[in-house]
Amino acid sequence: MDDRQRLKEIILAKSYRKGKFKLSSGRESDFYIDGKQTTLSAEGGWLCGKLIFSMIKNHSENILAVGGMTLGADPLVTAASIVSYIEKQPIPAFIVRKESKGHGTEAYIEGQKNMEPGCAVSLLEDVVTTGGTLFKVIERVEAQGFKVVQIITLVDRQEGGAEALKEKGYTLETIFTREELLAKS
Repeated sequence: MDDRQRLKEIILAKSYRKGKFKLSSGRESDFYIDGKQTTLSAEGGWLCGKLIFSMIKNHSENILAVGGMTLGADPLVTAASIVSYIEKQPIPAFIVRKESKGHGTEAYIEGQKNMEPGCAVSLLEDVVTTGGTLFKVIERVEAQGFKVVQIITLVDRQEGGAEALKEKGYTLETIFTREELLAKS
């Protein structure tokens, strides 16, 4: 079994739930994907890191940092950064806060000291529905002078997020779409 297939099994076992749920976008859904149940497991985190790092290193631009909005992206950016180090191609991680730090530098982005000014970055998200969270991250990252050149999600719910990002000139890369995740193997 390859890494992607094994990750699919873990997501379906740990993260996928049927029922009635309210999403962060405000929408209601008959299913929910709690990505953190997978990304915070040792095997799930490792597989996410390996697959994401592969996507980053195969990108046409030289990506020099990987980050995303806390909390969903935290385990993903850490896993990808650690895998990059193990592979002897270290890429630092950064985290974007939901609210600016209320003391000290009052920064939105943690980890900037590890990033080259103006560098190309990859943004990560565990689950994308409308893309709303990603637009906040993009705005904050680009406001600090960094260049968003890649956006990767563990699961695209296929509810308009990829299209909304495309309208603004960004491409959403996926490990799984909802269709792929729920397809019988």
